[in-house]
Amino acid sequence: MTKEAITGNDINILLKKRWSPRAFDDRPVEKEKLLSMLEAARWSPSASNIQPWHFFVGLKDDETYVNIFQTLIEFNQMWAKNAPVLILNCGRITTDKGESNGTWQYDLGQAVAHMSIQAMDEGLFVHQMSGFDAIKAADLFQLTDDVKAVSVTAVGYLGDPSILHPRMQKSELAARIRKEMDTFVHSKVFGEASVFVK
Repeated sequence: MTKEAITGNDINILLKKRWSPRAFDDRPVEKEKLLSMLEAARWSPSASNIQPWHFFVGLKDDETYVNIFQTLIEFNQMWAKNAPVLILNCGRITTDKGESNGTWQYDLGQAVAHMSIQAMDEGLFVHQMSGFDAIKAADLFQLTDDVKAVSVTAVGYLGDPSILHPRMQKSELAARIRKEMDTFVHSKVFGEASVFVK
């Protein structure tokens, strides 16, 4: 089940095939593929090359995985329990000089995006979650005050949707949809579609 995007313009095939499943196979993810994903994150751009990202990688049933899983809201626990890898994505909010870094979340997001596309290239899928307890994560992983937990990423091979709770199966099988470009690409004033995309 690829759920390839139906695009109005040509884009990279990995971007067309990228989507966020909840049904994961219990097959373990090879170490080499995880290292490639982390390498992709390592080489993503960041303001002033500060590279504010920090990742906690949990493999099924190890202590890191169990601790990350504990932070998830109940809805996400219902399906994420099948994912063989959970990654806690964190960012440092200050520079090495202790000054405020205004782009730390933006840069972390880029790193996670690079990681997700590399995952697709490795034959893997990811599902990113904001539904977790960041305060609990900070406590469990002893984060310092200048490091914030932002999201959790489930990683693995695509699984059978039938393993999901019935209320999740419909969205798992539904076609992917996106807003049209004329709703978010502007030129002169906010809310007015750019002539570029009309």
